[in-house]
Amino acid sequence: MARATTKGSSIMPWLLAALLVLALGGALLVQWLAPAGSKANPQDAAQVTAGKQLYGQYCVACHLERLQGQPNWEKRLPSGRMPAPPHDESGHTWHHPDQVLFGIIRSGLVPPYAPAGYESDMPAFGGQLSDAQVWSLLAFIKSHWSPKIQAWQQDKTRQY
Repeated sequence: MARATTKGSSIMPWLLAALLVLALGGALLVQWLAPAGSKANPQDAAQVTAGKQLYGQYCVACHLERLQGQPNWEKRLPSGRMPAPPHDESGHTWHHPDQVLFGIIRSGLVPPYAPAGYESDMPAFGGQLSDAQVWSLLAFIKSHWSPKIQAWQQDKTRQY
């Protein structure tokens, strides 16, 4: 009986080690497969400052100086396209998770961010801006939202 206990005891460390390796591997796999979280921090002054400069260079012509969007942004233009929406709290930008906003800036308003065949004046900036620059733009935009809206949108981003 003493021999069986000793043999059983020597298996236990191996079993625990195997379980630990499996758990660690599973956690790393989940992290690798999960969509990236937000890298846009509206409390990061350097990131917001960089985003402000980029906004002035790439976005202000359509979304305007105070992020208010074009007039009558909810009504179609004569071309059938929609005007540029506001990025302040009066618009719907904050209703979307960061990953979607990032994708729209990088790829334009195309599937999966818009229905197939949707026509938009929103250009794709993926060839002009690095990922870090896109995150800076988002940090600048988010810095104009109230803490309540920022918290709601951050929760939406986590759930995505």
